[in-house]
Amino acid sequence: MHIHISLARQTLELRRDFVCLECYSVSTALNGPGEQKNSGCTPRGEHLIRAKIGAGKPLNTVFIGRRDTGEIYTPMLAKRYPARDWILSRIIWLSGCEIGRNRLSCVDTMQRYIYIHGTPDTEPMGQPLSHGCIRMRNIDIVSLFEHVNVGTRVFIEE
Repeated sequence: MHIHISLARQTLELRRDFVCLECYSVSTALNGPGEQKNSGCTPRGEHLIRAKIGAGKPLNTVFIGRRDTGEIYTPMLAKRYPARDWILSRIIWLSGCEIGRNRLSCVDTMQRYIYIHGTPDTEPMGQPLSHGCIRMRNIDIVSLFEHVNVGTRVFIEE
């Protein structure tokens, strides 16, 4: 099992061998592809799932710093905190596998806190709008979360 993310198509495919089992619409970085720290870009290349956070939490659980805040996202909560970059439902934390490209030094995907995560359902999918992460519909991230394990390979291509 592995994950294939296309920045050009704004899709995430869950694959077994060469067979696509599920295809989801996603939203990657508004700033486009790139690996540099503080770039706001989505890193390319080979990655793996380093951690899964949020198992068993309710849909729309709010996370800050990978911790459950005790809040459930609602439009009213969004109005109270308009500047938040909402990370909801589940977090799949990525780690780069290619030294000098997306691992270590100033290009380290894990140190950049690049996740696959849920976002408010009002946010559009299929267009790049994130700060570097891969955003998904909440129902989709919960489904994906259940099908992958720590160590699952993730490939991100332009």
